[in-house]
Amino acid sequence: MSEPSHVRIFDTTLRDGEQSPGATMTLDEKLVIARKLEELEVDVIEAGFPAASQGELESVRRIAEAVARCEVAALCRTRGGDILAAWKAIEGAAKPLLHVFIATSKLHMESKLKMPPAEVLEEIQRGVTQCRSLCPNVEFSAEDATRSDLSFLTEAIDCAVQSGATIVNIPDTVGYTMPDEYKAIIRRVLETVGTRKVIVSTHCHDDLGHAAANSLAAVSIGARQVECCVNGIGERAGNAALEEIVMALRTRPDLFHVRTRVASRHLMSASRLVSDITGIPVQPNKAIVGRNAFAHESGIHQHGMLNDTRTYEIMRAEDVGLAESKIVLGKHSGRLALQHRLAELGFHLDPSRVSVVFERFKSLADKKKNIYDEDLLALCAEETRGSAVRYELKEIEFHGGTQAIPEATVTVRVDGALRTAQSQGDGPVDAAIRAIKSCTGHDEAALVEFHLAALGDGPDAQGRVSLLVREGGKTSRGQATHTDIVVASARAFVHALNQQAGARVIEQPHEAVVAN
Repeated sequence: MSEPSHVRIFDTTLRDGEQSPGATMTLDEKLVIARKLEELEVDVIEAGFPAASQGELESVRRIAEAVARCEVAALCRTRGGDILAAWKAIEGAAKPLLHVFIATSKLHMESKLKMPPAEVLEEIQRGVTQCRSLCPNVEFSAEDATRSDLSFLTEAIDCAVQSGATIVNIPDTVGYTMPDEYKAIIRRVLETVGTRKVIVSTHCHDDLGHAAANSLAAVSIGARQVECCVNGIGERAGNAALEEIVMALRTRPDLFHVRTRVASRHLMSASRLVSDITGIPVQPNKAIVGRNAFAHESGIHQHGMLNDTRTYEIMRAEDVGLAESKIVLGKHSGRLALQHRLAELGFHLDPSRVSVVFERFKSLADKKKNIYDEDLLALCAEETRGSAVRYELKEIEFHGGTQAIPEATVTVRVDGALRTAQSQGDGPVDAAIRAIKSCTGHDEAALVEFHLAALGDGPDAQGRVSLLVREGGKTSRGQATHTDIVVASARAFVHALNQQAGARVIEQPHEAVVAN
């Protein structure tokens, strides 16, 4: 059980966070994030929804086996088959947690479940009892709790506790409630739980921009678990941001009188890792982990900072892992310097992976005068993602101009054989993509989303391209970085085609995965 002064951090980046459109991750990517979350010392890692597919079950199982220090949770509906799939996935975990849910609002019960309230209570009793027979730790979530009739909600919570739930979660599933309203709901739930040894948890979405505020309001009156995601990703407008919750509780102990166990120095590297893997950029003014969160441009602010950093900073940059590197990396830097900086950024790679990243680093250093942290993170992300081997971009040449028709020639290795094609387009990127289609036979592949971001400052900054490709009703994501944005675009497109060829696609989530 949680200590009275301890707030548990329940991270759902790998489950609810992955439900962000376009954020689907490979198993290897999930394992990398899970290890980072373990290093961050979150209390719970929600690994996924095993009943969604056999691949999801296997993914959760692998994460459960890899994580030793954190609880690993699997989500399930109250259905018997869901529960058995969830338990099969996490029964090998050092600290398993079954997370079972059903909706309790009138709207959901009538429109989605087609169940009367009495039948929902029967489902809660049956589902929680089955979970508790398998696992000593069971969390019950009342989906759409904040739009539920409060009397029925407390009746559902009491039923769950009597059936063996050790945690009861009160989700603001659609980000509807406000802090004072949420406090009133949590207060009633706490009264319902009474002296029974049960943790009351929050799970807030950000549709109206109050996810963190609602979560903190609940903590202020006794909730002792917060469900959240790195960078605040998640369904629709996202979830409460883990870094905001952790640093708010750390910065304002005078208000909350509680603490978390999170190692905050890893917040920045966790944020960047999740951003690189999902392809979802962090806005520059994002609280805690944004590029400008600890930047000062105003002369008055700069003057104050030079005299005393506390004048304009309520947190220390080093507390979130933003300590400035004392090593300047460039083409003359050695392997040890690179490995040292990667470790500072939170990447502890084995020797073979360091060698691969080092070779890419030296190649990049020949093109750029200065190598920034963003460049290193991109290199590590590429090594983490890996690539399917069916298609490999070997060469690309292109030209264009105000008086010329853009044209590109590409050579792609397809199943071991080299193929070359030349195409014209609206611009060099379009021409390159058309030529790649000709080489690979993916003539119907459509580029449906394209994002370009600069890594670092200056004219030699690398460009990171993240794109979505749709073909045959399936959508896959591709990412790549290069000092030339046309090359980066071509590599990203090939990466997406490899995902299509490997059947790792972004599809609509299973109907039950949208819980909480």
